[in-house]
Amino acid sequence: MLIRDEAGLRLLRQAQEEALRARRHPPTGDFHLQKVAAVWERAAKSQAFRDIGAFSWESFERLPITPKDRLKQDPWGFAVGELAEAAKYYETTGTSGRVTPTPRHLEDIVWNTVSVAEAWRSVLSAEDRVAILLPSDIVPVADLIVGVCEYLGLPHTRMYPFATGISDWDRLTNLWSTLRPTAVFAAPGVLMQLTRLLTQRGTLPELSDHVHKLMLLGEVSTPALRTRLGAWWDATAYDVSYGSTETGTLAATCPAGNLHLLTHAHYFELTDGERTTPLPADGSGRLVVTPLNLHARPLLRLDTGDEVEISSDRCDCSTPGSTIVVRGRSSDGLRVRGVDLAIHDVEEIVYGLTPATGYLVEIDEAGTQARLLLERAPGADRTGEAAAADTVRQACQDRLGLAWDRVAFLNALPSTTKSGGSQKSWKRTNVRIVESAR
Repeated sequence: MLIRDEAGLRLLRQAQEEALRARRHPPTGDFHLQKVAAVWERAAKSQAFRDIGAFSWESFERLPITPKDRLKQDPWGFAVGELAEAAKYYETTGTSGRVTPTPRHLEDIVWNTVSVAEAWRSVLSAEDRVAILLPSDIVPVADLIVGVCEYLGLPHTRMYPFATGISDWDRLTNLWSTLRPTAVFAAPGVLMQLTRLLTQRGTLPELSDHVHKLMLLGEVSTPALRTRLGAWWDATAYDVSYGSTETGTLAATCPAGNLHLLTHAHYFELTDGERTTPLPADGSGRLVVTPLNLHARPLLRLDTGDEVEISSDRCDCSTPGSTIVVRGRSSDGLRVRGVDLAIHDVEEIVYGLTPATGYLVEIDEAGTQARLLLERAPGADRTGEAAAADTVRQACQDRLGLAWDRVAFLNALPSTTKSGGSQKSWKRTNVRIVESAR
């Protein structure tokens, strides 16, 4: 129990009041001015920001963007205080090359949990029972879901099926029958693998009967993939949140299925690599964020490296503030035969036009050869696979300008394409470099 004294309870109430106020009215410029000034003061105590001087809004806007690589190269240089002061300690998954140590103070955890819980309150109900198919070790994602469930008073259990020795697919399905979860938190790849398993065993109709909400996170999920999973489970699939271990949660879902930026918890900007501007009403570029409630490692103007699209169009849920679509990390893009290939483009075609339960892009080192391997659904009728492969090949040619050397179905893909939440990088899970891709 993290809240164990009056100071902790006051912190919880402060975070709750701020989150509830933001749900009614978008934060003002004065709000961000005061919050960024407080972050600036905390950050100035770190080695990385010790020379930033006195705060002014002009000084903030002149401060150079913090590249994510700089944070990864010297994570302790951004930390404030000693590790012994942390309430919890995490590390990133290292999908971009190296892990990043991430201590969290009580303030970090409470502010982030409350912010997310108040956003998800509009989607989760008091009657929900929650299954958490996300990793618990080292990374914070499962802890966040547990914290939200405790805050909202929802019964829940963790059951990450790749946790060797404790939880596996058989243990998961046995437990599932007892808990009868109504809401399932999982990375898309993990849920896809569970779907395949239950389909093969003939138990999907029985075990999906009480599931109403699929809460997807840990990977970028595309509309076509969410539609496919929702149809299989006869449930609503949400792209439930977006964020990182370093920053905390940046956006959360709503009843209409859109991701809303948590502008009371972060100050957002967009950059094209040369020019950085405050969050516009509408726009696209790489997201730059100043988290407003980090204490163990305050960050100023961090370049997330994520390509995003921002929209101010009024959402059907009436939640104030902009919505965001995450297109993936700029570093995750591939150049194949002179064509820039992105995760959204591939997945929209694969899951929109075929019954495949997964895919793997194989390319040679030079990027001159490429093939697309599609995982056939259990019990699928193979007579239509040649036509489906031709449809995918033609769609890629028409929409992306890419001609695959080969598009083929196979029985099963490597488990690394499914264990998302512990491996989030598209390049490390859905792309394989081979000597020949023909």
